[in-house]
Amino acid sequence: MSDKPIDRLLGIMARLRSPEGGCPWDLEQTFSTIAPYTIEEAYEVAEAIEHGDMPQLKDELGDLLFQVVFYAQMAKENGDFDFDAIASAIADKMIRRHPHVFVENDGRDSAGQVEAWEETKASERAAKAQGAEPGILDGVARTLPPMTRALKLQNRAARVGFDWDRPETILDKLAEEAEEIAEEIRSQAPFDRLEDEMGDVLFVCVNLARKLAIDPERALKRANAKFERRFRHIEAELKASGRSPDTATLDEMEALWQAAKTLEKSGGHGGG
Repeated sequence: MSDKPIDRLLGIMARLRSPEGGCPWDLEQTFSTIAPYTIEEAYEVAEAIEHGDMPQLKDELGDLLFQVVFYAQMAKENGDFDFDAIASAIADKMIRRHPHVFVENDGRDSAGQVEAWEETKASERAAKAQGAEPGILDGVARTLPPMTRALKLQNRAARVGFDWDRPETILDKLAEEAEEIAEEIRSQAPFDRLEDEMGDVLFVCVNLARKLAIDPERALKRANAKFERRFRHIEAELKASGRSPDTATLDEMEALWQAAKTLEKSGGHGGG
């Protein structure tokens, strides 16, 4: 066995999947059963980055790498591809998508390079279509989190001019969508119509964030953290007086919520 860590890891994975003396759990796994773990590991990588925890990030990146090794081993067993093929494919792709680095510098700035990247991806999609005209929205994975997919769909449409001219017009559309869902609530519309209108509201919110150059996932994450901080303040204040949220009135909890907002603003957290 090679002394290279990646070769050692590949060897360990092969042993785990060996029909003779391998791990029963690892042998039972398939691409579809491992996929949820891959998503979980990716989120754990993001969390380690958010916390600035480098030792934890090293561990989480190892877990994520192991997911790739796992897929590579299963594909190798099926005769589809192996780890080297994965590495070669991504290396070729990076060279292909960075001609300004590996071929000739065309003088584009960062924004121009992003545009060139998307142009190359579009060419790749066209090649995969094998003669058929690829749609503008082709290749946006349906398995992405819905908010992320909405953002990608909107970005694709915007590149061909299907876009709002300014954020204020999106706010007008948001007000329109809010009134539509309000009307559905007043008329006691069926659940599927309410769900449809709620989806429209969320889609417009993502569009507004995009137009303001705000990452909607990051914005919502900050809102989640803000809610959690303030609600924990409510719990702590009530606990100090021997009570809990389920014994407090809504007015009492609202007053404590407002107190938490005031404390945050004075302490630099800010927010609404």
